[in-house]
Amino acid sequence: MIRRAEERDIPALLRLLVQVNMVHHEGRPDLFRGPATKYSREELRALLRDDGRPIFVYADEEDRVLGYAFCILQQHVGSALMTDVKTLYIDDLCVEEACRGQRVGTALYEYVLDCARALGCYNVTLNVWALNESALQFYRKRGLSVQKIGMEKIL
Repeated sequence: MIRRAEERDIPALLRLLVQVNMVHHEGRPDLFRGPATKYSREELRALLRDDGRPIFVYADEEDRVLGYAFCILQQHVGSALMTDVKTLYIDDLCVEEACRGQRVGTALYEYVLDCARALGCYNVTLNVWALNESALQFYRKRGLSVQKIGMEKIL
């Protein structure tokens, strides 16, 4: 059900990336264009070959992609400020709109946790926009806590 994304998954990834974008565009049209994707087809091809930026997909019995998790391995080796713990950062997690509430996101999230453990990571981190209340609820239910807060003043 969950596997590394492959080039044949690019059309589904692009479709889901638009869904994520539209959540942000509808919440903050002052910041997010819509409909759009954060990666082009060519950028996705490159990411699929990058072991430091694994992309996992949840596929059904017919191999239709119902969700994804874009991840980035991070480590601050040699930093005078930060310790050199290894982190798996979830850059993006999306579930097909019609499949939300069916534990696809939970399965992807737990898979990412297992991957992070296997890679010897200290933690898993992610960012959530305050406008995305359903995502905030989803992550709170899975035991995530606030690590840092981004703030703004609109001029």
